[in-house]
Amino acid sequence: MTTAEQIISQLLDRNSPVAARMRSIFSLKGLATPQAVQALEKSLVTDPSALVRHEVAYVLGQMRAIQSLPTLTKVLENAAEDVMVRHEAAEAMGAIAHNSVLPLLDRYAADASLAREIRETCVLAVNRIRWYQHQTTPAQAPYTSVDPAPPEQGKDVSQLQDLLCDASKPIFERYKAMFALRNIGGEQAVLALCAGMDAEKESALFRHEVAYVLGQMQHSASVPTLARFLKDQQEHEMVRHEAAEALGSIASPQAEKILDQFRADEKDVVRESVEVALDISDYISGDHLHYAQKINGASNTTSLQATR
Repeated sequence: MTTAEQIISQLLDRNSPVAARMRSIFSLKGLATPQAVQALEKSLVTDPSALVRHEVAYVLGQMRAIQSLPTLTKVLENAAEDVMVRHEAAEAMGAIAHNSVLPLLDRYAADASLAREIRETCVLAVNRIRWYQHQTTPAQAPYTSVDPAPPEQGKDVSQLQDLLCDASKPIFERYKAMFALRNIGGEQAVLALCAGMDAEKESALFRHEVAYVLGQMQHSASVPTLARFLKDQQEHEMVRHEAAEALGSIASPQAEKILDQFRADEKDVVRESVEVALDISDYISGDHLHYAQKINGASNTTSLQATR
């Protein structure tokens, strides 16, 4: 059993392996104390790894840590920060869904000088907050993650695939189709999502989100598509990162063999994602009870459904 102080020390130790720091992030997510949130915020602004910083931002959003909005706002506004981290800060703000962030998100959504990944995330966050404001009962879903869009209702897999692949539709509507397909599950839905990932030529954000959803589903039918995107050296690194971690979540011998090929990738975020993915795969295929470390005095049941 580990103490919260030991977990925080591991998270903030730059000499700790990236995979160990990632486990610490999810341990603190399960702890969910003010001390845990403060440690995560410190990591968000000090960790040398963009992958770790982006994961911290994601987890703060999943925790709906409203006290972290000032830190997340600074990260989003920091033009020197990595695009992937700024994107995740904006998504976290959407997950927390507080009205105070709408003016900034609205402004960034319309700012053509920003990277497309940031603009699109802000569009999604604005739409999610406005949707969330009108909810009267929590939506039921087979996954525990706080998603950037609610699932589309009343459509079958074929109709959802058509919406997912229709680049003329607003991205929020296409995300709704994406999460509906995830919730339906099964090979047909997986293949529809793979078709959507292949069809999307413009938005790296969209492709990366499909990879994330495929990782949640953990279906072997997605391995060829995920492998192809990981292997594509011309693909945006945030897509390759998400494809790697999705393969780790699938945790099959085939997926591990693919990941092994990229242990020394020249892109830091891809190389580190492979390290994390193989750690996740080891957890899933082994006899470990929890991905996150068990903390004294905490009931830690963190699920890999939430790993970004």
